[in-house]
Amino acid sequence: MVPIERPLSRRTALGFGAKVLLAISLAGCDAQNWYGTDVSGSMPDLDFTLTRASDGQIVKQTDFRGEIVALFFGYTFCPDVCPMTLANLTALTQSLGENAGRLSILFVTVDPERDTLEQLVRYVENFTERATALRGTDDQLIKLTRRLRVTYKIADHVPGDANYEVSHGKSIYVFDAEGEARLIWPSFETADADIAAATRDIERLIADA
Repeated sequence: MVPIERPLSRRTALGFGAKVLLAISLAGCDAQNWYGTDVSGSMPDLDFTLTRASDGQIVKQTDFRGEIVALFFGYTFCPDVCPMTLANLTALTQSLGENAGRLSILFVTVDPERDTLEQLVRYVENFTERATALRGTDDQLIKLTRRLRVTYKIADHVPGDANYEVSHGKSIYVFDAEGEARLIWPSFETADADIAAATRDIERLIADA
């Protein structure tokens, strides 16, 4: 005998609907508490092998374990997005006060041809001591950008010609103290970037560590 599907009683239907609405409401409230987009569980953990510009040492993601990481891709010849983004990240570290030491800003160059280690050091020193400039081989950079689904493009140019354009994304990738991807800030390049809201994101991750 084929079972007959019976309609839900009015009371049961209302109760079920109320539970669904409550779940949606709670999820919405939780999402709204973040300034960035919550990517927990939908993006891979932090994983890289790159060269630290300040001392030429090879570093991995484990060297930053225990710290909140804000990862940004750019290049030192960038005329607008990179300097404004780093300036805003510097303001963020200042707003963290005594918690500033819990945040590491990683600036990964997508233009290793022009961005020598010395050039990278000089560049980030203009902003904050909490910023670490990183440079990789072509293979290392490709591996990291593909892992995080980051796009960038270097304009065609004659080898040795230093006058060329680079296009890259503006997003900042935020990882918690365990190296797990937690947030993406879509852009931090404008003078009216919400530093206070971003600071709350970092403080919340610090509290959860």
